[in-house]
Amino acid sequence: MNTQPTDLPAVASGTFDLGGNLTVNRLGYGAMQLTGPGVWGEPRDPDEAVRVLRRAVELGVNFIDTADAYGPFVNEQLIRRALHPYADDLVIATKGGLTRPGPGDWRPNGRPEYLRRQVELSLNHLGLERIDLYQLHRIDPKVPLADQLGELALLQQEGKLRHLGVSEVTVEQLKEARTQAEIVSVQNLYNLANRSAEDVLNYAEAENIAFIPWFPIATGELARPGGPLDSASKHHGASPSQLALAWLLRRSPVMLPIPGTSKVAHLEENTAAALVQLTDDEFSSLTDAV
Repeated sequence: MNTQPTDLPAVASGTFDLGGNLTVNRLGYGAMQLTGPGVWGEPRDPDEAVRVLRRAVELGVNFIDTADAYGPFVNEQLIRRALHPYADDLVIATKGGLTRPGPGDWRPNGRPEYLRRQVELSLNHLGLERIDLYQLHRIDPKVPLADQLGELALLQQEGKLRHLGVSEVTVEQLKEARTQAEIVSVQNLYNLANRSAEDVLNYAEAENIAFIPWFPIATGELARPGGPLDSASKHHGASPSQLALAWLLRRSPVMLPIPGTSKVAHLEENTAAALVQLTDDEFSSLTDAV
C-alpha cells in the first residue's frame, strides 16, 4: 500500500466525466448528515456544518451530493450559506421525489407537478440558475416512470437541469429510465459489506454511467477487533473507513463515493482515503473477506 502526500487529497481519487462533459473528482462528499436527528431540521452545530463544507472544498472535493428532502431544504440552504458564490468547478448534485412528513419518514412522490415545484425550490435554495446533476430520489410506483422522467427531461430542455440521474433502482429500472431520458448517474446502496447492487454497478460500468454508492462506509462487522479491516488497518496505518473507501475507488472507474460526516476531523480522515492505494493482493483480500 502506497500513499502520496498532497494538500488536495480528493484530487488523488482521479476524475470522472458526468455525461462525458462534466468533470468531477471521484471522491466527493455527501451532505445528508448536516441536518438534525432523523435527517430533519437544523444540524446540532450549524457553524461546524459550514466549516465541514468549506473544508471539503479546500481538500479538493468538487462533487457534493444533497437532496431537497434533507431537512427538508435545510441541507441545500446550508450549502448555499457555506459555499455561495460557488467555485467554477464545484458540482452540486441534488435530488427530488421524496416527501418528508416528519423525522425518519420518507415517502415517494413522482407527480410531474410536484417534481417541477421541487426543482424550482432547489434552484432557489441553492442559489443556482441551473442544477448540474438532478436525481430522481426514488421512483414513485404510483406514477408512470415516463411521466416522472418526462417532466425532468422537460426541465432539462428549459435549461434548469444539466444532467439527470436516478437513485435506488434495479438494472431493469435503469434500462427503462434510459429509454425516457439520458441518465448519467445512478445512486444505490453499496459498500464493502453490502454488494447487493453489484449487477447495477456492473451495468453502469459497462455503459460508463457514474455509480454513486450511498452509505459507502459500512465497516461494522468488518472493523470489529480481529476482523479483516481491523487487521489490515493495523498493518497499513490506515483507518477501517479509509480502507473501505479505498476499496470502493479501486472497485470501478465509474465509482463516485460520497462519504458524509458532520465533523471536520472525520471529513479529513475520509478524504485522505484517496491517498491509499491498494495492491492487487490487498484489494482481493478485502473483497474476499465478506
